[in-house]
Amino acid sequence: MKSIPAAQTSKAVQSAAGLESVDLTLRLVELLASSKMAKGVTEVALELGISKTRAHRHLRCLVDLGYAHQDPRTEGYEVGIRVLALGEMVRDRFDVARLMYPVMASIGETSGFAVTLAGLVEGAVTVLEMVPGRGLFEFTIRPGARLGFLTSAHGLVTLAYSPQELLESELARAGAGSASKAAERVRKSLIEIRKNGWARSVDGVQVGFGALAAPVFDHRGEMRASIAIVGSTRDLTSSAASAQEAMVKKASVDASHLLGWRGGAL
Repeated sequence: MKSIPAAQTSKAVQSAAGLESVDLTLRLVELLASSKMAKGVTEVALELGISKTRAHRHLRCLVDLGYAHQDPRTEGYEVGIRVLALGEMVRDRFDVARLMYPVMASIGETSGFAVTLAGLVEGAVTVLEMVPGRGLFEFTIRPGARLGFLTSAHGLVTLAYSPQELLESELARAGAGSASKAAERVRKSLIEIRKNGWARSVDGVQVGFGALAAPVFDHRGEMRASIAIVGSTRDLTSSAASAQEAMVKKASVDASHLLGWRGGAL
């Protein structure tokens, strides 16, 4: 049996220790954020099951980075201003999900399909909300899941209605040269998506399932999210394709109007 080189063992140990440190840091931030009062080092150590020395070291690091604040009078620790700043940065995205939910629930009730809402979060197409469908087979993708730009209906719609730089970046990441045949096929498909107002994918996210997605615009006419119906490839049939496409486009228009968009049909 081959022995594991000492260098690889050392790296594995360092990696495990690093992940443990990240986990502790996040639990510490959550502890401070959920507390109504400042917490002392001893209290933090007891609640997290760590030594006072380790608790103090992590707390000081969070203070230095702005994720925690120490009250100079009590010496207790509270959540810092940078946590609030992070919340403000993402709150708008989740407000969009809250506004879209009635539209999603309506199309889900009418069609029986699962309905998903996605948007760009940290440069990735991310599921923001989902309404389960009534099909026999369950679509297992849930909010927080990240989808491929080139393999999902949400991703294709996002590329079609986003600045050219995003497409070029994704093509480069996928290993498709800007002048390659693969890149040309993608560009042609995006032109067709903008012409139709929707994008379709089959087996791109979960085998046996397809999706039909359309963009959601804000008051400036910029794409803010995408809405999709999701079902088994059998249920998303070609014979009912035109009705399904019209359904998704209407939902996208209704959702866009909630964000102040004043356009007409896609």
